[in-house]
Amino acid sequence: MILPACVSKQRGAVIGGRSACHIQRGHAGQNDGPPQRIFANEIADTKMMNSTTPQLSVVIPAFNEHGNVTPLVEEIRQALNDRYDYEIVVVDDASTDATYQEITALASQYPQVRGQQHARNRGQSAAIHTGVDAAAAAVIAVLDGDGQNDPADIPALFEKLIATSDANMVVGERRQRNDSLVKKVSSRIANAVRDALLDDGIRDTGCGLKVFYRDDFLKLPAFDHMHRFLPALIQRDGGKVVAVAVNHRPRNHGTSKYGINNRLWVGIVDMFGVMWLKRRRI
Repeated sequence: MILPACVSKQRGAVIGGRSACHIQRGHAGQNDGPPQRIFANEIADTKMMNSTTPQLSVVIPAFNEHGNVTPLVEEIRQALNDRYDYEIVVVDDASTDATYQEITALASQYPQVRGQQHARNRGQSAAIHTGVDAAAAAVIAVLDGDGQNDPADIPALFEKLIATSDANMVVGERRQRNDSLVKKVSSRIANAVRDALLDDGIRDTGCGLKVFYRDDFLKLPAFDHMHRFLPALIQRDGGKVVAVAVNHRPRNHGTSKYGINNRLWVGIVDMFGVMWLKRRRI
């Protein structure tokens, strides 16, 4: 797919340096102006945005992912170079290892990389929100910082979103999980309960790889663990979510941050909150 030089921040518009076109989308919304940076006082940004608006912003939340960030960024560059104008925003959620030092080294080496850091640990949802809020592009790709999501899948999800006129989000669906038995079982139970309660029709909402429009995300209610329920939240506002099969890989460095307690039981409690949000929408 040949895309224009950059994607504007205005909803649905794709504006190039020499020509302009529009993406026809079914879920139109009001432009509420620039979003508030709700975590701005707790972030250090390694560099200012350059003057060229990218087509795609890749957001990576990272907590104690030293050793994973560099190969992940290199793979993203390999997948996106010569295809799109892009940036990579890596958000360090107050890691206790050398993750942020790794991010700053990458930011000094590559002009596409920007690093941000929370002053205290806020969780994965807050890190994603920080990265999306800081992103320059109208289209966002989010993937986990552990390297288990394959950056080679990003172009397929990005182009699916652009090509599907009424889609607001494209989510990855892992057909072969490379996780521990505990993660597989807890995720399977949580997905089954979530689908029964929220009826979002998405088999694998826990896949970290998602592509969506920035303004759609920033209009969602922000709360801890919201990243687990993005398809249901998008649907709550009348949006359409599409799933695409993606690769899934084993973790090479570090340890998983999730288990039975903070994946299954917390997730089930949060589902009742999302159900309440769906019923109380005005």
